[in-house]
Amino acid sequence: VSDVGQHQMIACRYARFKQSKSNITSGGLGTMGFALPAAIGAKMGAMDREVVAIIGDGGYQMTIQELATIFQNKTPVKIVVLNNEHLGMVRQWQELFFEGRYASTVMTNPDFVKIAEGYHIEAVRVKDRKDLKPAVQAMIASSEPFFLEVRVEKEDNVFPMIPSGASVSDIRLK
Repeated sequence: VSDVGQHQMIACRYARFKQSKSNITSGGLGTMGFALPAAIGAKMGAMDREVVAIIGDGGYQMTIQELATIFQNKTPVKIVVLNNEHLGMVRQWQELFFEGRYASTVMTNPDFVKIAEGYHIEAVRVKDRKDLKPAVQAMIASSEPFFLEVRVEKEDNVFPMIPSGASVSDIRLK
């Protein structure tokens, strides 16, 4: 499950879905904050399926209070936050289409791991790529709710993308 942003593009591009009806997203409708509550609902509706919410740090802060729902209902949803300390997609658009005139895209984030632990949810932070695979394996192996924060480059861009109002033939690859 993803909401919108760079993390959505990464999830759709790199996830290896093994079952139909496995990708839940708000599409391009601009709904930051969709992923976590949608993941809880998806898990409650299909307890036999693994549900992973892939969220950017901005969207996660919009619905972080849903950790209480996960804790109270013991809903074994997995949460992956790709943290670049920015509203990443907004920053990318400002860089590429607005001559780098940045406005209100830098995030000041709390300690997400401590917050998850405060709700008795196992939590791990990954800063180095070498630590990512074992952390993902631990998350998937867990039968409990699990929070994984992945620190990513602050100003990386994600492609391909289509500029606003453009056609598919105008796709940007860099």
